[in-house]
Amino acid sequence: RATSLKCCCGEGGTGHIPLKEMPTVQLDTHHMGTDVVIVKSGRRICGTGGCLANAPLHQNKSYFEFKIQSTGVWGVGVATQKVNLNQVPLGRDTNSLVLRHDGSVYHNNEEKNRLPANSLPQEGDIVGITYDHVELNLYLNGKNMHCPASGIRGTVYPVVYVDDSAILDCQFSDFYHTAPQGFEKILFEQQIF
Repeated sequence: RATSLKCCCGEGGTGHIPLKEMPTVQLDTHHMGTDVVIVKSGRRICGTGGCLANAPLHQNKSYFEFKIQSTGVWGVGVATQKVNLNQVPLGRDTNSLVLRHDGSVYHNNEEKNRLPANSLPQEGDIVGITYDHVELNLYLNGKNMHCPASGIRGTVYPVVYVDDSAILDCQFSDFYHTAPQGFEKILFEQQIF
């Protein structure tokens, strides 16, 4: 039975065992490019290169968001662990499916779709992504862009890359916009860590 814990900071530890919490979904510093900088508790990416999140998209319908803090060269989407996170832009091979900053959606070096010309994400905008193991869909500031893309296979993770002074923040919970019907935040599989 879960009970509230007394804070034992500075008390030299009183033998309290912290409650087991589900780990936080965040950017994974073990799976990032060599020139990537991750700050803000694994939520902000800057530098050059890509980074995977630490949780795969196991559930049927996931939703996550990115906020463009500072524009430049960037991309967001999903990728397998085989992706080369030092080579930007992503979307050049079968290991990633990404929206690029110019509005194009790339997988395996092919343009799979493109955002409407009047809907390119700008500084301060929120890009939402839904993924249901078949199709990736894009949302801009809560509005469905009707820009589906598919083709990636296997176990995928959220991915983000930056270059040319771009800074992006990831939202894996506490979303700016309500997740579309039936989609929810990324959940770790219930297992003992």
